[in-house]
Amino acid sequence: MQFPESWLRSLVNPALDTAQLAHAVTMAGLEVEALTPAAPPFNNVVVAEILSAEKHPDADRLRVCQVDVGEAASVTIVCGAPNAAAGLKVPCARPGAKLPGIEIKVAKVRGVESFGMLCSTKELGLEGAAEGLMVLPDDAPVGEDFRRWLNLDDTLITLKLTPNRADCLSMQGLAREIGAITGAEVQLPQIAGVENRIQDTLPVQLNAPEACPLYLGRVVRGINAQATTPRWMAERLERSGIRPLLAPVDITNYVLLELGQPMHAFALSRLNGGIEVRLARAGETLELLNGQTVELAPDMLVIADAGGPVALAGIMGGLPTSVERVTVDVFLEAAFFAPAAIAGRARRLGLSTDSSHRFERGVDFGATRQAMERATQLLLEICGGQAGPITEVAAALPRRDPITLRLARLARVAGVEIDADSVMRGLVALGAGVERQDDRLIVTPPSFRFDLEIEEDLIEEAVRLYGYDNIPAQPPAAPSRMLPQDETLLADDSLRQMLVDLDYQEVITYSFVDPAWETALDADARPLPLANPLASQLSAMRTTLWGGLIETLRHNLNRQQARVRIFELGRVYRSQTEQPMKLGGLVYGDVLPEQWGAAARRVDFFDLKGDLEQLFGHALDARRGAHPALHPGQCAEVWADGRAIGWIGTLHPRLVQAFDLPAAPVLFELDSEVLAQRPLPRHATLSRFPLVRRDLAFVLDAHTPAGELLAVLRDAAADGVRSIEVFDEYRGKGVAENQKSLAIRVVMQDTERTLTDQEVEDAVQKLVDAALRQCNAALRA
Repeated sequence: MQFPESWLRSLVNPALDTAQLAHAVTMAGLEVEALTPAAPPFNNVVVAEILSAEKHPDADRLRVCQVDVGEAASVTIVCGAPNAAAGLKVPCARPGAKLPGIEIKVAKVRGVESFGMLCSTKELGLEGAAEGLMVLPDDAPVGEDFRRWLNLDDTLITLKLTPNRADCLSMQGLAREIGAITGAEVQLPQIAGVENRIQDTLPVQLNAPEACPLYLGRVVRGINAQATTPRWMAERLERSGIRPLLAPVDITNYVLLELGQPMHAFALSRLNGGIEVRLARAGETLELLNGQTVELAPDMLVIADAGGPVALAGIMGGLPTSVERVTVDVFLEAAFFAPAAIAGRARRLGLSTDSSHRFERGVDFGATRQAMERATQLLLEICGGQAGPITEVAAALPRRDPITLRLARLARVAGVEIDADSVMRGLVALGAGVERQDDRLIVTPPSFRFDLEIEEDLIEEAVRLYGYDNIPAQPPAAPSRMLPQDETLLADDSLRQMLVDLDYQEVITYSFVDPAWETALDADARPLPLANPLASQLSAMRTTLWGGLIETLRHNLNRQQARVRIFELGRVYRSQTEQPMKLGGLVYGDVLPEQWGAAARRVDFFDLKGDLEQLFGHALDARRGAHPALHPGQCAEVWADGRAIGWIGTLHPRLVQAFDLPAAPVLFELDSEVLAQRPLPRHATLSRFPLVRRDLAFVLDAHTPAGELLAVLRDAAADGVRSIEVFDEYRGKGVAENQKSLAIRVVMQDTERTLTDQEVEDAVQKLVDAALRQCNAALRA
């Protein structure tokens, strides 16, 4: 919404300059989008009258004018404008005047001395036709400062209002708002009821009371439609972005801007019978004021007479019944149309009007009669005529139910104590009815506020009026205390950092994957399909992290990255309820970067197993298993706490070929929740006594995993045994073909004393017996 500052200050004039006023309005929630001067800067321009205009003796297109500039003697000015003629009043720039891009001096023009310049709108930087001189009204005072006479030191203010503040789409609403914000006195125009000089009326029938619960009409006869619109009104209209057209039309537009009530004037002689407010009927059309003929839909509200629609309610009037220069009798309309009945209709027809903009957001139904009286008052003052009585037809208007504002809740939400009396004064200044009951206010919203419905709306109003700038910027008062941290759980970030320390890089891949990946990695997988996938190759939720890791490997190999060590921590989606967190990883290429200190060797199953044992902090319980995505004989199932938690192994040759890889990577995927579990750290005294080492060589079946033997020995170990580890495996001479020899290192130590030989032998024998009994493993001879 655009309006001149001078108009606003005629209604409310706070002790603030333009910038301060704009800031105050913006901080109250009404954003000032632009401040524009009404005219560019110029000076020393006066209202002048051309006394005579004679042809220049040496130029056909120039005239030598004698000009009255309000001084004792006239001045000579050479002018080339085609419309320069005696009797015209025009703006005149005196010598020394500075206009946009030019400075006026006394000069000789073809031998004739010229003492100034007669100006067009172009030279002054004003809008309007620039073909000739800017012609001023006959009542323009000669010698008056042109800038002051036209009030060109004004500022045009443009507001960017939110849709809920339709009450500020009028000068009256803005004045009321600024008065409440600044405390300045508001002086609204006095609107008195117009005396009914005639008794002519038109019958009005409401056939759509839900869409139009209030309609007012008035007959005014004997007007002069050709009357000149007063300069003050035309100036305010132009500076608000509305072009003056015809006095009756200008008056309805002026009331729209002043009071926010859209109105329409019909040519009474062109109406056929009474007025009917109804929904459009099938097949009806209407030629609008802009010349556009539209086909009306059944949900469009129309103003009709006996011959059919004459206006599109709340949007635009019809051309056949519009007021023209020869119109003598008019029918004025002012109504309240429900926002839901107007919203979207104008947009559907490709229209955007000031009326629809306001009705869609809500117009003050309590001021409809006031707007009718104001329009009638101005019409009689400017165009003359005689007014009849107002015809008013009403149905059920919107209710304004009281809202309770708890002062304690206001202080809690606002974060600052706001004086209850100041809250009451502010709400009353906004037009609300306020009653105090102990620690709460009972507020009845005014008819023009469609956005006040709940307590939070009132809190917002109270804070706006208090001033957002007045609320101290305080950091939230939160207690700063250490949160408990379970020492038996390893944080995800710690897990990531441990893998980074092991020369891995973290990747984050899509949870959306190609279903073909999932079925290729596991034929039994049932990935969850997406209802609205981003692309066909991202149409399912992943059931494993391996698909994304392999695709990342391919991406890197295509860019000459021959050594890849990556991991991802993320969820997999087995069903809509089962979505566990997994840790997956992939290694490919050489164990170490190319160097001179170690021979090149490709990474294998045992390298990756060693990395995982560093993550677990102990030897890995890896058992032989079969996974459809892993190489038979080069994969293992990882166990912890008596249950399987994941897989480790080399990619199956079938998938190496399917994914077009030069060689097979080694992968793992584990349940990260189990992996994050750690035993609670406990203090242990360092022993000052010597340790005892015994090396045992067991012969057992070649297919018995070393981990199975180690588990048996650790379960049978005596208290003094500190560690049991495999340090060698032998197959060959002296050992049967279906057997192998495992060399086991047993370390014993006591923290209180030196172990005796007998204690050592007893502990070793206990281990030997357990190995023979449970694994059929005998000491090698």
